Amino acid sequence: MLTGGYNKKFFARVKDTKVWDWITTVDHKKIGILYFISGIFFFLIGGIEAIFMRLQLAFPDSNLFVGDVFNQLLTMHGTTMIFLAAMPMIFGLMNAVVPLQIGARDVAFPFVNALGFWLFFFGGLLLNLSWIFGGAPDAGWTSYTSLALNNYSPGPGVDYYVLGLQIAGIGTLIGGLNFIATIINMRAPGMSFLRLPMFTWTVFVTSALILFAFPPLTVALLLLMFDRIFGANFFDYAMGGSTVIWEHLFWIFGHPEVYIVILPAFGVMSEVISTFSRKRLFGYTSMVFATVLIGFLGFMVWVHHMFTVGLGPVSNSVFAVATMAIAVPTGIKVFNWLFTMWGGEIRFTTPMLWAVGFIPTFVMGGMTGVMLALPPADYQYQDSYFVVAHFHYVLVGGTVFGLFAGLYYWWPKMFGKMLSERLGKWHFWLFAIGFHLTFFPQHFLGLFGMPRRVFTYHSNLGLDTLNLLSSIGVIGMALGTIILGVAIYRSFLSKEQAPADPWDGRTLEWTIASPPPEYNFAQTPLIRSYDAFWVAKEQKTQIEPAEPLAPIHMPSSSYLPIMMSLGLFIAGFGFITRGIEVSILGVAITLLMMFLRSFEQDHGYHIDPRPIREEKGAKV
Repeated sequence: MLTGGYNKKFFARVKDTKVWDWITTVDHKKIGILYFISGIFFFLIGGIEAIFMRLQLAFPDSNLFVGDVFNQLLTMHGTTMIFLAAMPMIFGLMNAVVPLQIGARDVAFPFVNALGFWLFFFGGLLLNLSWIFGGAPDAGWTSYTSLALNNYSPGPGVDYYVLGLQIAGIGTLIGGLNFIATIINMRAPGMSFLRLPMFTWTVFVTSALILFAFPPLTVALLLLMFDRIFGANFFDYAMGGSTVIWEHLFWIFGHPEVYIVILPAFGVMSEVISTFSRKRLFGYTSMVFATVLIGFLGFMVWVHHMFTVGLGPVSNSVFAVATMAIAVPTGIKVFNWLFTMWGGEIRFTTPMLWAVGFIPTFVMGGMTGVMLALPPADYQYQDSYFVVAHFHYVLVGGTVFGLFAGLYYWWPKMFGKMLSERLGKWHFWLFAIGFHLTFFPQHFLGLFGMPRRVFTYHSNLGLDTLNLLSSIGVIGMALGTIILGVAIYRSFLSKEQAPADPWDGRTLEWTIASPPPEYNFAQTPLIRSYDAFWVAKEQKTQIEPAEPLAPIHMPSSSYLPIMMSLGLFIAGFGFITRGIEVSILGVAITLLMMFLRSFEQDHGYHIDPRPIREEKGAKV
């Protein structure tokens, strides 16, 4: 294998297959598709887990899913939706769109980009294997200690949580680093920071949040792993540890994570609303500074998850004020979106419907967030269904609505096919109505005293009707998601190719063919203004190239990222099963792949653009 004798025979058989092409690709566009498809897959799994929970809670004194099974469903639903559905779908859009928006031919580190995806994928796979081998984690998606220690969670479930999120988190962290480097270093000539599209700006701030937020989670998971596997006592209060340390470490990550998943959705809103209002984004500069301010303040509010821990009135007051302050830049964004639509030539396409639905839904979630920011009120709301309603209005009504808007908006650019507008509108109305029917009653359930995380309630408490309505609403969201699946299936069957600029867009990704060629731009564009493509169309000109036509350097595909990730997957499984030999094997595979990468002499290849010039529909 080291001499290449076996590899040459093996690669000769598989190198031309589509499967090999996809699992070894370092092309950011293909990696974006892999991220997005994986995110949709895990979104479906998390949705099924939610359906099971709502079936259990539809009627009082039900015994369909009770005890440990319900706790496992609850834990896996939250963990899957946050870490394995929202994050990869966001990274899918980041990979598919950002390099195109800044006029780059690739990301800064294509190999690292591929490694980040496969680490995420194998981490998510390891976490979900817990359903098959030994039981899923059952300590809640926040996995609070002491509940997550061996005394109260003696099976391997929490070990799957710890090792799965460790592996997936490393992938997310290096992905964030990659996009910071890409946006800083690979912008087209003339693409200053204040000419960046808003989606790219939100990705830039999100990547910075990832860089600073994920290390605390990594440390927390490492300490919990040592407690559970090696008998350490970081969180065991009976042995001198502190359970509050876990809460601090988790929420120092956990609240910036909320902005990690919502800021890109804000970016999608800015692109979609500007495009379908046929207007420049109102208050662009204020939007940029509001985005940066949200990212900055996002690290100063984590204690609002811990108001009832007993940190004292001074601490609670400081973090309450910071939490209320973060509503100001968010409000700036909402008003700028409304002013962008004001007087615009609005087209209610499917992406625009999701964007318009996003605004009031997210504002409702933000209002309840300000209510929860008041410590005296939080003492009443905490651990009730009011918090569940707030959380879902922000993360589903915000992040998921934004992701669906981005899905319909950039699908033709990613796949070269249009999604059905008719089915898209059915998807929106069913999902939106089902969403509000599910989560709006939960505000009142919380005010009536229903605690979250409970798997049953008695019929004499007055909670029956609202719980039944909440469970019925899930049907609407499920039907909407099924219709999305039908729309995706029909788009793949369609023979009709999407045009390069189906929406009359404003940014650089619409200047090249759909789907984009391997090299993105035959010539790097020269940028002279914000919304450069729109300005060029208004002036009936084309964007000038910044360089002459020349051979284009491209990175070679590599099997090393998937093998490195597979090695960590095997090592993680070995730690969970306490199999030292399996752990050593996994670590050895990863180290071997790192060794091979260190001495790799492949410097990529060049594409001669002269025979092909620019794909049909290109403007550059």
